[in-house]
Amino acid sequence: MNSEVETFLARLQELGVVDITRSSRPVDASSKAQFELIEHCRRRIGQLALLKAADEKAAAEAGKAAAASNSVAYAAAKADAAGASAVAELIAAAAAPSGSVKSAAAERVAKIPQEELLAAVDSLFENREKIKAEIAETKAELAAAEPWGSFSAADLEKIAAAGLVPHFYIASKKRFTPQWESEYPLYQLGATEKNIYFVVLAQEGEKLSFPLQEVQFPQRDADAVMLSLKQLADDLARTNAELSAIAADHIPQLKAFREEAMSKVDLYLAQKGGETCAEESVAVLEGFSLVENDSSLQAALENEPVYYINEPAKVEDNPPIALKNNFFGKLYEPIGELYMFPRYNEHDLTSYFAPFYMLFFGLCMGDVGYGIVLLLLGLFVTFKMKQFASYGKLVAWLGFGTIIMPLLGGTFFGGKLYEMFPIPENIASLFFSDLKMFWFAIIFGIVQIIFARFLKVCFAISDKNYTTALGETGWMLLIIWCSLTYASMEAGFEVPAIVTYIGAYGGLGLILLFSSNTRNIFVRLFKGVSSLYDITGVFGDVLSYIRLFGLGTAGGILGLVVNSVAMQMSGIPYLGWVLTVIMLLFGHTAVLMLSALGAFVHPMRLTFVEFYKNVGFEGGGRKFRPLGK
Repeated sequence: MNSEVETFLARLQELGVVDITRSSRPVDASSKAQFELIEHCRRRIGQLALLKAADEKAAAEAGKAAAASNSVAYAAAKADAAGASAVAELIAAAAAPSGSVKSAAAERVAKIPQEELLAAVDSLFENREKIKAEIAETKAELAAAEPWGSFSAADLEKIAAAGLVPHFYIASKKRFTPQWESEYPLYQLGATEKNIYFVVLAQEGEKLSFPLQEVQFPQRDADAVMLSLKQLADDLARTNAELSAIAADHIPQLKAFREEAMSKVDLYLAQKGGETCAEESVAVLEGFSLVENDSSLQAALENEPVYYINEPAKVEDNPPIALKNNFFGKLYEPIGELYMFPRYNEHDLTSYFAPFYMLFFGLCMGDVGYGIVLLLLGLFVTFKMKQFASYGKLVAWLGFGTIIMPLLGGTFFGGKLYEMFPIPENIASLFFSDLKMFWFAIIFGIVQIIFARFLKVCFAISDKNYTTALGETGWMLLIIWCSLTYASMEAGFEVPAIVTYIGAYGGLGLILLFSSNTRNIFVRLFKGVSSLYDITGVFGDVLSYIRLFGLGTAGGILGLVVNSVAMQMSGIPYLGWVLTVIMLLFGHTAVLMLSALGAFVHPMRLTFVEFYKNVGFEGGGRKFRPLGK
C-alpha cells in the first residue's frame, strides 16, 4: 500500500495544486535525517558561494596588479615579496594555486557524479581543515628546528658510532660564556637574535656536569620539516583548487540536489500525514486546493484509482491560506508574514496596513534625501537584480514614502530645505515646525486607530454581526469626539453641539447598549460600563505613535551632527574638503542605515499591536503550500 500511496502523491506533486495536510517539521528519524541533509547542503552552498566571491575578488586584484606591472611601486612590492620567507611563499602558493593545478583540479571535479558531489565537497572541506591543522603543527616544528641549523639524524648516528653522547642546550647570548668552549667539547650549531644553540659531547657512560638544563633535540632537521611542509602546501593547493572549481561551476547542481531533497521530504511528510485504516489496507489523505484549480484537479483525480470527496473547506478544518492582494499590497506580504497568517474565515489586512506602513516608515526616516537614496536603490534592484525585484519595488515605495512625509518638515540630508535653497517666505512658512510634526504624528495615529475601528465595523456587517458593528461604531464616534474636544482646547475653537451629541452621547449610548450580545438589559449595561475601561487602552495606543516623531527627529539631528562635523573639517589645510566629502558620505550612510533599521521595526510594531488589535485580528492560520516540485 505504501508504494501505491507514494506513487499517487508523486503524481499530485507533478500537478502542484494540492496542499496535502502535513507537518513542516520532522516526524520521525527518517524525516529528521532528510531535514539535516537539506540544512547541511544549504551550509555547504553558502561556504562555496563565499569561496567563489573570494576567488573573483582575488582574480580582480591580480588583474589590477598585472596592469600595474610596469610601475615603480609594483616593482618595489615585488622586491619586498622576494624577501619573504619560504614558508610564507608556500602558503601563498597554496592559497592561489597555479594554472596547471587548477586545470588538473577542474578535470577531477568534472568526473564526480552529481549524486556524489555533496559528499565530495564534505571530504574536501574536511581535508582542507585537516591539512591546515597539520601545516600549523609543522610550522611550529620548523620554528623549533631551524635554529639548530643543518645538524641532522645522520649526524647523531655518526656521533653514536664514535662512542659519544650529545647533550643539547640553549643559552641566551647574555648568559653564554665563551670559556665553556675551552672547558667542554662544545660546538655551536646555530643562533638567533637572542639565543645560542649548541651541543656538548661526552663519552658514553660519562656523567656530564653542565650549568644549564639540557633540552630536547628536534626529531627532524629543518630541511626534512621544510620538505613535509612543501608536501602539505601542495596538498592544500590541490584541495583549494578543487573547491574553487566546484564553487565556480557546480553550485547550481548542489542547489538542484537540495531542491530535490526538499521535494522528497515534502512527499514523505505528505505520505506520513495520512491515516491508515482497514488493517492498513486503505490510506486516507486530506488536502486543500484553490477554487480556481477545482476543475483541473477533479479531472486529474478521475484518472486515478482513488475515491475522493470534494467539498468546500470548513473553518474547523483549519484550511491553509493563500493571500490575494493587489500589486501594492502584495509587496507588503513578507512583512505581514513576519507576524502570522489570518485564519481561514478572517480578513487579510495586508492591503489595509500597507499605505500606513509606507508613510510611517517615511516619518521615522525623517529625511527627504534618504528617501531619494532609497527610491533610487529600489529602482536599481528592481531593474538590475530581477530575482529580488519584489523587494526592490518595496524599497522603492518605502523611499517614496520617505520623500513625502519628511517633506512636511523640509529636512534634507540633515539640513532644512528653506535654509539651503532660496525658497519664497510664503512657501517656507508652510513647512512644519518640530511641535507641529509632534502633533501630526499623534493625529496620524488617531486616524489609523479610527480607520481600524471602521474596518472592524465593516467586517462585522459583512459577517452579519450587527451588535459588534454598532458597539464599534460607538467607539469610533467617541474617539473622534474626544480628539476634536482636545484639539479645540489647544487650538481655541468650539466644537459644534451636534458633534457633541452624536460623538459623546451617541457614542456612549452605543457602547453601553451594544458591547454584548446578551438579551438581559442589565447584564448588557453592566458589560457596556465595564468596557469603557478600554478608553485607557485607546489612550495608550495613541501615545505609541509619538515614536514616529521621535525617530524622525532623531534621524534629522544625527544628519545635522554629521554636517556640522564635516564642515569643521573643511578648515583643515589642503585636505579639508576631501575629508569633508568623506565624512558626509560615510556619516550619512551610517545614519541612513541606522534610521532604516528603526523605521522598519517600529511601524511594524504599530501595525501588529495597535492596528491589528483595534481591527480585532486574531490570526493563527497557515500558509498554502501545495505539494510540488
